[in-house]
Amino acid sequence: MQKLTVLPLKQIRIDDSFWNKYVKLVPDVIIPHQWDILNDKVEDAEPSHSIKNFEITANLKEGYFHGVVFQDTDVAKWLEAVAFSLASRPDTSLEETADEVISLIGKAQAADGYLNTYFTIKEPTLRFTNLKEGHELYTAGHMIEAAVAYYKTTGKDEFLKIMIRNADLICEVFSENNNSKGYPGHQEIELALIKLYEVTNDSKYLAQAKAFIDRRGASPNYFIEEEKHPEYKNIFPELMKYTPIYSQSHLPVRKQHKAEGHAVRAVYMYCAMADLAYEYQDQELLGSCERLWNNMVYRRMYITGSIGSSGILERFTTDYDLPNNSNYAETCASIGLALFGRRMTQITRDSRYMDIVEKVLYNTVLSGIAMDGKSFFYVNPLEVWPDNCIESTSKEHVKPIRQKWFGVACCPPNIARTLASLGEYVYFASENTFWVNLFLSGSASARMKGKEITITTVTNFPQEGKTNFIIEGNEELDLTMAIRIPEYVKDYRIWLEGVELKNTVSDKGYLYLELHGETSIELEFSIPARFVHANPFVREDSGKVAIEKGPLVYCLEEVDNGSNLPAIYIDTKQPIKEEFCENLLGGTTVLTVSGRRILNTNWQEEELYKETELVWEAGVFTAVPYCYWGNRRTGEMLVWMKELC
Repeated sequence: MQKLTVLPLKQIRIDDSFWNKYVKLVPDVIIPHQWDILNDKVEDAEPSHSIKNFEITANLKEGYFHGVVFQDTDVAKWLEAVAFSLASRPDTSLEETADEVISLIGKAQAADGYLNTYFTIKEPTLRFTNLKEGHELYTAGHMIEAAVAYYKTTGKDEFLKIMIRNADLICEVFSENNNSKGYPGHQEIELALIKLYEVTNDSKYLAQAKAFIDRRGASPNYFIEEEKHPEYKNIFPELMKYTPIYSQSHLPVRKQHKAEGHAVRAVYMYCAMADLAYEYQDQELLGSCERLWNNMVYRRMYITGSIGSSGILERFTTDYDLPNNSNYAETCASIGLALFGRRMTQITRDSRYMDIVEKVLYNTVLSGIAMDGKSFFYVNPLEVWPDNCIESTSKEHVKPIRQKWFGVACCPPNIARTLASLGEYVYFASENTFWVNLFLSGSASARMKGKEITITTVTNFPQEGKTNFIIEGNEELDLTMAIRIPEYVKDYRIWLEGVELKNTVSDKGYLYLELHGETSIELEFSIPARFVHANPFVREDSGKVAIEKGPLVYCLEEVDNGSNLPAIYIDTKQPIKEEFCENLLGGTTVLTVSGRRILNTNWQEEELYKETELVWEAGVFTAVPYCYWGNRRTGEMLVWMKELC
């Protein structure tokens, strides 16, 4: 079966009351702000030095390398965000700036195609001697992705040619003749090489991606053997006690049954596995993808769509281990999960993957960025008490306030490129079917059966569950429209040209409609706020309840409910009240719930434990979307609330 096609961003326009708060920030605020960051022009922000590293490598300035081994990727992801943004909104000045950066990258490239400022400046004799930690292939992958995106948007091939030379070098260095066992410590190059194959039609890039995946997990372990070489030099002290499970190299990928190790590495690898499974029609590999997805999503994922429960090594732990106030849940990991889910939807046409993609986009991706577009969360906890977010403790990674930047800053530019490419998640197309995955106001144009059509969407989702579609362009066109019905929707009604349809066809969560010529569709479903419980094996959430409305997870904040949020117990037998507040957080639906709070009125300052009756106070408590938390005032936050029995 043919994989569903992502529509080019040039053909998509988003004008949505919910998403405009963020999407419009991309060209106006996020990209300019991050450009200033990359050039070290933002006061009190962690210095980036990223552009200067390239200038030093290109012999345009003197100095020393600054940052981590993958510092170049901040520039790469910024350029990819620029490419996606230009596709939606052309900007001559921004494009000229991007062209200048690309020219600088070209000047920093070695004669043989090698491109990496860390190794060129700091360790020129140690190229590809530390695949475990060196991130050379990871960095190259992000550069390739950016080059492909820029070429597809602008048609300019300078950046693409730069990265083709780099990819050719990689294919030579890691060929069967030169190094038939090596593969990256941090996955990313694999999915990037597949993208390069798609625009060049050069099969050697696809073959190299497959080789990297097939080699992974072979015995003896490449990284353990690599450490024995005299030229090996340790980079990250925290990886001194290295175990292969951290990099998903403990087993061949087809034998892996659980999502293990560093969460970002895992999902980037799964993306490549899905791509390769399709390209080679490898059902065994696709089965591995499905198995790993199921373990990750049904046993190791937070309700917000975040993954990676351990702050130590940013990794998965074990099934149902989902602590709320010490988890890592890196923003990049959720973005990787969304990328994986999008691929699996394209291949299988099963909406269960897109259900998770929607959850990720509406919750963790947005919680990772402030509503002004200028500060960020790297870590996304589900419970925060600012007083115990103390350095040199188990919660030092948890921040109660978004940061201007980070020494390791992979998440902020990753959010930028994700928001800039949002349209790629909304619609798909096949030869005669137009697919609607997400409910956003806007429009998309596509060529179906040789004819141009435009589909306009009007909705107030996720505040309401009513969506109108207007199909225009050719009165003679017959096509199928597939509309995703989210898993949280219990029933729906649909009208075609004002006539309600009773006998609709659905498959794997998509509703299929046969359309003839220009027409209109009205879809209506109810998305009331609802109480949600966790599987009892999730020990952290036993006896607790969360609240969702559509894809949005809600939370309590101290600014609305006072301090000591864990003392609140929710009465789930009482209804949830909804109210749209136009002047709060850019306009959002606020929920109020009834319950009781434990008071400390019968406790003295010197008493820590004693035998006593609890003193309760009835109350009404306010919940706001989790994605917006921390945008008003620093304070406590809580997703999972104790349930009153």
